[in-house]
Amino acid sequence: MEQSNQPSTSSSESTESSSSPLNDLVAIRRQKLQAIRDLGIDPFGGLFESTGTVAEVRDGFAEGRVVTMAGRITAYRDMGKSRFLDLSDMGGRMQIYINAKEVDENSLAVAAQLDIGDFIGVEGECFTTRTGESSIKVRSLKILSKSLRPLPDKWHGVQDPETRYRQRYLDLIANPSSRAIFLQRSAIVREIRRFLDERGFLEVETPMMQAIPGGAAAEPFKTHHNALGMDFFLRIAPELYLKRLLVAGFPKVFELNRSFRNEGISRRHNPEFTMLEAYWAFADFQLMSVLVEELVCHLAVMLGNKDHQVHHRDAEGNITKTINLARPWKRASYKDLIEEAVPGWFTLDKAAKIVRCAELKLDISHCPEEFEMTQHVFEKLVEEKTIDPCFVTHVPKELVPLARLNDADPSKVDVYELIINGQEISPGYSELNDPDLQRERLEHQAGEEQQKIDTEFLEALEYGMPPAGGIGIGIDRLVMLLTGAESIREVILFPHLKQRLQAPAQDAVTKA
Repeated sequence: MEQSNQPSTSSSESTESSSSPLNDLVAIRRQKLQAIRDLGIDPFGGLFESTGTVAEVRDGFAEGRVVTMAGRITAYRDMGKSRFLDLSDMGGRMQIYINAKEVDENSLAVAAQLDIGDFIGVEGECFTTRTGESSIKVRSLKILSKSLRPLPDKWHGVQDPETRYRQRYLDLIANPSSRAIFLQRSAIVREIRRFLDERGFLEVETPMMQAIPGGAAAEPFKTHHNALGMDFFLRIAPELYLKRLLVAGFPKVFELNRSFRNEGISRRHNPEFTMLEAYWAFADFQLMSVLVEELVCHLAVMLGNKDHQVHHRDAEGNITKTINLARPWKRASYKDLIEEAVPGWFTLDKAAKIVRCAELKLDISHCPEEFEMTQHVFEKLVEEKTIDPCFVTHVPKELVPLARLNDADPSKVDVYELIINGQEISPGYSELNDPDLQRERLEHQAGEEQQKIDTEFLEALEYGMPPAGGIGIGIDRLVMLLTGAESIREVILFPHLKQRLQAPAQDAVTKA
């Protein structure tokens, strides 16, 4: 019953090099569109009230029960006076049976013009076929949307990455694995909100357009507001506004936000991304690390990883990597991890460090300061090689100007960086609340560009901000971790891509 009533259009090669067959298919579908209109029926119908989704109808299946159901046709077998179709939605599929003797004349006429890809609504009676399949015997049928272009071959799906990212709708139609990732992403975000709400955190919203972008060292996107006659920047982080709410007296706040950074694109970076930031008055970075550990483990179990083992797999389903999330997670200082990777590193002067980096084949041409060299060593020889969770603590103060200095060693700050699977998943701080010291460190970071300092934030600190712990979690990277996706483009519905050099030909739409 998986036979199609149309030729396959599964490969980009056949689509691009044989445009005539595709044009012919489109022309045939347009003829069917006109045939439906000639019946006095609108092929792009309106309201259709269903008993439930496909999954709900299947779950409530009872022999003889009368139901209504809507969905997309994903399989079609024409047997003359009888037709078997699969009707599908995001929740699954269900077979429907159309018999010429049991439907009204209009429904039968419409059924003759149907194709894979069309949306229809049906009313009918639940029954079980001789092969034991739960099905619906159709009494009446309504066309809801006529598909004018053939869908990708269901067996091969959409494999070309360019097509999958640019035409995500085809990817989601054809590839169950892609649908699963985005359904899991939605569940993760929903559960994060519930998790934090149960612990007394208040969800808030802060400006996405800011007069001075702050909270991170990154290149912002710039825009202009005509009515106010001033430039604005898309936020690079919500941190400075969330801390204003600590000043206001809110004890626990969080925001699931969109942030923007006008920087490079890679398998781990997209110019527009989703972040969780949360702040907890009277807490510190250690309490925040426990919170994050509990949250990530909870999400892993929610997604079915009850043994806390997250398996990453290749296209054939073979395990390529296993990440062990079992608690407690490792905690180690930044200095100790670098010393373990490069013994004696901190005994070297700057010139010797340059020589050592050359021996290690590390390019430090972009690292004029010693702390930048050290950070590059950390990224390449520690971070990229760390698979299981590790909280890296007490990093140099130069790297985190918004964090509190460590009492025992003021050259360091009370910070963790959570590394999993070779990338940072979450930073967490004991937040700096001394307004004079904060001003000094921001001025040092800004250098000659003092206009980039958010003086209104510094003024807010002067009213008094309680000691607090803060965290950030990159939601896109977290979803990558928990679903096994190897690229950020796999977990963002519509990732940013370079503009096509040439618009696609009208008949070349179904690359697979």
